[in-house]
Amino acid sequence: MSILQNYLDIKKEAEILKSNINLIVVTKGQYLINIKPIINEGHLDYGENRVQEALLKWSEYLKIHSNINLHLIGKLQSNKAKDAIKIFNFIHSLDNENLANTLAALEVKNNKKLNYFIQINISNEPQKNGVMADKASKFIKYCTNELKLNIIGLMCLPPAEGDPDQYFRSLAELARANNLKELSMGMSNDYKCAIKNGATFIRVGSKIFRES
Repeated sequence: MSILQNYLDIKKEAEILKSNINLIVVTKGQYLINIKPIINEGHLDYGENRVQEALLKWSEYLKIHSNINLHLIGKLQSNKAKDAIKIFNFIHSLDNENLANTLAALEVKNNKKLNYFIQINISNEPQKNGVMADKASKFIKYCTNELKLNIIGLMCLPPAEGDPDQYFRSLAELARANNLKELSMGMSNDYKCAIKNGATFIRVGSKIFRES
């Protein structure tokens, strides 16, 4: 099947599970020529892992298509935040105080407000980024009350192996406890499970851009 057909099938499938789901088409490593059929279909939300790749790929295009939303779904280093704030509308990987402070200062300097998900290390894996669940509430309050960042929800990456269900449920419970409505969880291999557990944003790339 074509890329466009893959996209349409996943969009339809996701919307059957949840009518107001936000599908982020993950375009890391993809050329615009591969993405344009989906853009032409009217889709507005795209995800990138790296700031530099996003700048090179999207900067000129966004001058014409300013209604497109770019989501940074990969790790953000503080020294890349200056460039990130110029091009992204959503950051899904806010995970430490230093980065939060940097972004807050850049928002003032650039007169631009972004939407943020706080990344939670929901499985307590030492090799993974993210705020530990037991420290999440304090960090959320700091970002919201002290820095005035627009924290809209939580994001997680469950372990690569095993059933992600319990981790998605745990993230949903943590979001409810902190009065956050949005959940960024679920990728190509587990978005159905994520939606059933309350995901409002899913991040799908490889299943859309796979070869037929």
